[in-house]
Amino acid sequence: MSIGATHNLLIRSLPEEERARMLPLFERIEVRKGERLINEGDRMAFSYFPEDGLSSNLTTANGSRRLEVGCFGYEAMISTAVFLGSERTPHEIVVQVGGPWLRIDAACLRDAFETLPGLRRVLLRYAHVFIMTLSQTALSNGVCSIEERLARWLLMAQDRLSTADLALTHEFLGVMLGTQRSGVTLAIQALEGVGMIRARRGRITILDRDRLVAHAGDSYGPAEAEYDRLIAPFRRPAALSRSGRLG
Repeated sequence: MSIGATHNLLIRSLPEEERARMLPLFERIEVRKGERLINEGDRMAFSYFPEDGLSSNLTTANGSRRLEVGCFGYEAMISTAVFLGSERTPHEIVVQVGGPWLRIDAACLRDAFETLPGLRRVLLRYAHVFIMTLSQTALSNGVCSIEERLARWLLMAQDRLSTADLALTHEFLGVMLGTQRSGVTLAIQALEGVGMIRARRGRITILDRDRLVAHAGDSYGPAEAEYDRLIAPFRRPAALSRSGRLG
């Protein structure tokens, strides 16, 4: 089926002629919440360009403990390894919120990367921002409190989903933050107690984004600003409607 247009921001950022050449090479698939799309060390047969939803890059320690090192949505692609000279992904990819993705044969993307200068420029810039995001995650995990790490992650999720109402379980957040469920519960209670969020079973609503940004501190912002500067502005929600969706 022909792909006439896409919500993926990397593809939308291509020069018009290159975008027209690339779109017929994709097929649109639907990914589901909880789906493990790629295992760590898998050989990449395809590259993916999400159009909606939210997914995570996970790494595993000691064969069992899983920790998120990055999350991505419509602004991203999987995996930078494809065009950086490796055939295998270093991370497990798990879908947190499902949605449509574009899929392209990995060899086809590598060929296009070599022949289309606009695509090469956009993907190399994205790789730079992705490395910055990993660095910010390391900073966050190393020096920030659980409450600060939670604030950062909620902001990143809202950036990609454009809603203040996030369907998140404590178990999932424990993996994202690298902590026990009890630690997640205390962090949620701390942010809720000062009016930044409202928590219900399996759901968190952001009430005060500006205060979350301030609470996350230096762990949130540099990589996002670099994406805005080098590629395109996120649809970062400065103001939300009463429904929680972008107005």
